[in-house]
Amino acid sequence: MRTAVILIQWLVPEKIRKHRVFAQFVFYPSLLYNILMKSFTNRNWYDRIDDTVVLGALPFHPVASRLIEEERIKAVVSMNEDFELKFLTPNRSSWSKRGVEFLQLPTQDIFAAPEAGKLREGVDLIQRYREQKSSVYVHCKAGRTRSATLVGCYLMERHGYGPEKCYEEMRRKRPHVLLEEPQWEALRLHFERFVKPKVGLDNARPPIQ
Repeated sequence: MRTAVILIQWLVPEKIRKHRVFAQFVFYPSLLYNILMKSFTNRNWYDRIDDTVVLGALPFHPVASRLIEEERIKAVVSMNEDFELKFLTPNRSSWSKRGVEFLQLPTQDIFAAPEAGKLREGVDLIQRYREQKSSVYVHCKAGRTRSATLVGCYLMERHGYGPEKCYEEMRRKRPHVLLEEPQWEALRLHFERFVKPKVGLDNARPPIQ
């Protein structure tokens, strides 16, 4: 998948890559790729990162039931755009009927990072459920880029980590997490605004290549 991303960046102009139609065009092929990787490799559809956060891919209806029953999920944060959630996953009403709060922070896949305000909103929700000793499912399409950016911001605030350290922690639990430069930049900005002033040091180093 990393090779495909590099090829798209090389072959497709940035203006087209960031267009909504292009995101819709690549969604289903890339979703199929993720399903095949789950079926034929040791990748998990989701992984628990700590006592609060479970990071994963689109919660298809059977997956949603397992998350509630086995992981005791009480809230879901989706980084998906509307068209990604249209047919395959529980909607806000369905989650609510199961006693689960749903927050959508729509972000384009791969070539864009969540906006700073959305990351702040997502971290605040996770922290609220952490105080309640409850679990939150954070997902995008594959659980490796958009949603990992939000989970990284949460880990930085919880532990005082720099961007590289939170990346290492996520990769230890979910090895196929993949951040590109827009996501690294979002992590660095969040660190500078919300973490560095509290910990009083800068432990952010260049990202792992």
